[in-house]
Amino acid sequence: MLIDRVHGNSVERIDLVPSKIIGIGQNYRAHAAEMGKGVPEEPLMFLKPLSSLLPDGGSIERPAGYERVDFEGELGVVIGKRASRVTRADALSVVMGFTCVNDVSVRELQKKDGQWTRAKGFDTFCPLGPRIVVGLDPAALRLVTRVNGAVRQDSATADLIFDVPALVAFCSAHMTLEVGDVISTGTPSGVGNLAVGDVVEVDIAGIGILRNTVVARPA
Repeated sequence: MLIDRVHGNSVERIDLVPSKIIGIGQNYRAHAAEMGKGVPEEPLMFLKPLSSLLPDGGSIERPAGYERVDFEGELGVVIGKRASRVTRADALSVVMGFTCVNDVSVRELQKKDGQWTRAKGFDTFCPLGPRIVVGLDPAALRLVTRVNGAVRQDSATADLIFDVPALVAFCSAHMTLEVGDVISTGTPSGVGNLAVGDVVEVDIAGIGILRNTVVARPA
């Protein structure tokens, strides 16, 4: 996926091809509560396939027959150096930059399957963009998600249960992180259903607005 990498006044067009997209579940306290879950003792990891990637401006394909196909606005961490078992202190040194992610999820399939691959792995279920920004402080970023202009999520990364350095260290302790890999850090409270025709925006301070329209998944 072609995307701009922004470092100060420098803009470089890169081809982002992650070997994996690592999602983190239940990483904001209020979201864990709204989903009826407790606060996890350690990060809850799952994987989304590369085929789920969707650029800014692309169309989210909503599969028919499900009551809840939810938006989840999230901060995405893009890895810039191959990393294995990095310490928390060194974690940010392997980060290329930060972006917006929408972790689209079919709620019924999460409950039915007991794990999240199918629910979160449909084609187009990982909108990402509009750019990757270098040098931000991931501890102090406001995240707002809007659907058709109405604010549905409004939080900040200061409320993460496990912050970005902790997540990078944890993930790299279990699997080698390759250049271009993405860690999607979890979503705040306020998630909700997307309908065909909706326009969903994930807006993170210092990064910009990831905007996608929802269409019906082709039969």
